[in-house]
Order: sequence, then C-alpha cells, then structure tokens
Amino acid sequence: MPVPQTADEAFAAGAAFIEGEYLPVGEARLPLLDWGFIKSDCTYDVVGVWGGRFFRLDDHVERFHASMERLHLVCPYGRDEIAAVLHDCVRLAGLRESYVEMITTRGLAPAGSRDPRDCENRFYALAIPYVWMVTPERQKVGINLTVSSVQRIPPESLDPRVKNFQWGDMVAGLFEAYGKGGETTVLVDRDANVTEGPGFNLFALIDGRLQTPQRGVLEGITRKTVVELAEAAGWPVEFVALPAADLARAAEVFLTSTAGGVMPVARIDGRPVGVGRPGPVTQRIRELYWAAHQDPTYTTPVNYREAAVETG
Repeated sequence: MPVPQTADEAFAAGAAFIEGEYLPVGEARLPLLDWGFIKSDCTYDVVGVWGGRFFRLDDHVERFHASMERLHLVCPYGRDEIAAVLHDCVRLAGLRESYVEMITTRGLAPAGSRDPRDCENRFYALAIPYVWMVTPERQKVGINLTVSSVQRIPPESLDPRVKNFQWGDMVAGLFEAYGKGGETTVLVDRDANVTEGPGFNLFALIDGRLQTPQRGVLEGITRKTVVELAEAAGWPVEFVALPAADLARAAEVFLTSTAGGVMPVARIDGRPVGVGRPGPVTQRIRELYWAAHQDPTYTTPVNYREAAVETG
C-alpha cells in the first residue's frame, strides 16, 4: 500500500483513506452497495487536531473500538494502525487544524445475502480543515437553541453510546428549529427530559449546580473533558435527568462537541438564558478547554515528517 510522505496541493481540501489508498477527499468514493451507505450500518468517531496536535486521540480510538464491538463490526486494522492512518491523512493534507474522522462500515454482502455476518467490514478515514459547529464569532455572543418536540430515538432501540449516522430524528428537529428561527436544537426523551442535539452534548448551570443529561446521550469526549476541567476548577458536575422545563431557570447553558468545543447558548426558544450572553462559568470552562489543547496530558503531536506505522 502506498504511504504518503509530504503534503501535496492536490490534498489541500483534505485527504481520505479508501480501500487501502490515500486520495484527495474530493475524489473519495464508497461502493454504492456498502451497507454503511444503504442501511446506515456503521459507526464512526471524530478527533480534532489543533495547533498540530491531536486532542485525546487514544480516547477517540478506544471509543471507536467500543462502538464496533457493540455493533459486531471488526476493523481490518488495529489501534496503532488506525492512529497511523489518521496521522498520514493529516500530514498529507498539511493541516494544522483538522477534523479527522474514522469509519467502519458493515461493508459489502454477497449477492442476495441479507445476513450481516456475511459482510466484509471496511475501514475508511479522512482529514479535512477543522469544522466549526458554531463559529467563533457566534460563540462570543451565544446562539439561539430550541427544545424540539421531536423525541430522541430511545436508548432501548439504539444505544446512543455508539456513534452512528441514524439522524432522522435529529434532522427533523433541525428543520423544526429553523422554522422557529433557531440555530440548532436539543431533543427530549419520552419523559420530556433533555437528551442531546445533532452532534453535541448539553450542560446547564441551574441553582448554582452544573448539570448534564445522564441518559440517552453519547458519552462525548468533549463532554468528558469538560467534566474533568470543571471539577478541577471547583464546579462539580451532576449527571441527572434534566427536565426541559428546567432550562428556563438556567443561569447558563452551553453545548460541547469536537466540532466547536464549548459553545455558549444565549437564548432558548427565543427567551434569554440568564442575562442573554455567555456567562462567567461557561467562558472560564471554554478557556480551560482550549488551553488543554496544548497540554501533553491530552494531546499527541501530529507526525508531519515521515510516514507512520505501515498498514496492510
């Protein structure tokens, strides 16, 4: 298998790893009959690169493997080989800030088979310029969030700890939010408790207590980081059933994601959160989060000089 050595202009928009080869991301294609595409039978994970350093790379790779195990998927590459491919994609694209994704799909089944055990699982990866779910400019003032009437797929039906592309409920919630003038949305469960939104977890400061939903959510790596940083700074985090109605009493609300970090919410359903702008706890946690991107405890330097571990 060819292994890239240096950045190339053809890869300026990003690099992909498809069926053992590195390609410009715009040329990357999946087989039309891959069950990951036609059945959304796959899992993925996303790790950020900031200032030339992966943030919590090992945690993301471990969660990726845990997701595969729950879905009975087998990646053809080991943990070190996956990390090597991710390094190579970032280096080939020459990116210092990057959104880096790893995907394992069920793959292709023999003609006529509907048995997932017959499929040959496939691994893909890509690195593109860093993606902001909420731009830095909007983060300065805070966004307008809506609480959706759409219920999140229950965890009894689909384990939310497994990252997946089954976003029918999320997309419905987004269209509802846009119709109300919102920028994004958070879904509720059947008991009207807050769960998560399209690609993010939620935190709320209510009655001086920092809370985040306990059930029905992805256990985000950014969420995990915020919990660690907040508790070290003297703000213990409570994992609770969080009624959507309680958000009206929140002094501060923020969202967390690899794509954007700690993102303040200024309004919920058109009503101000607290004073209607990012609060001091949110701002301090946001500062700590980005400072951690230079901390060797959390980061791994991207290998820009030479090919990482050979795969294949």
